Amino acid sequence: MIETQKIIAAAERQLQGSEMFVVGCSCSPGNEIELLIDSDTSVSIDACVALSRAIEAEFDRDAEDFSLTVASAGIGSELKCLRQYRKLVGHSVEVLLHSGIKITARLDAADDAGLTLSYEEKQTVEGKKRKQLVRVTRTYSFDEIKSTKEYLDFK
Repeated sequence: MIETQKIIAAAERQLQGSEMFVVGCSCSPGNEIELLIDSDTSVSIDACVALSRAIEAEFDRDAEDFSLTVASAGIGSELKCLRQYRKLVGHSVEVLLHSGIKITARLDAADDAGLTLSYEEKQTVEGKKRKQLVRVTRTYSFDEIKSTKEYLDFK
């Protein structure tokens, strides 16, 4: 079985100097390797093909047979690295907390500590009988977050 770290290292060498980066890599027991990449702008099919060929050239198929799939981290897939979060600052995201609460909010900031989100929440306002929508800005640590996805609104 080929180690995913070797695949990631080969991919990072090939992507050095470009705006693309490795998101993740998985390998099945049958040596079916899936490498996910992303970019600050977009990832073309040609870029995936070129990266696949470059990585395959670094490994000996006679020593160990494998199947390599290079794909873009698609829209709607979970965000896995900080660079993906930073790419979406200012956009809407859907965050699922470990407590089971799902939040749809604007991503205001992302750093090593966590995420800063702003969203509207109904709160009791002094002098009002009913709860009012109030814009709230909160910071969540990565320990509190189960998953985060880009939120696409088709309205």
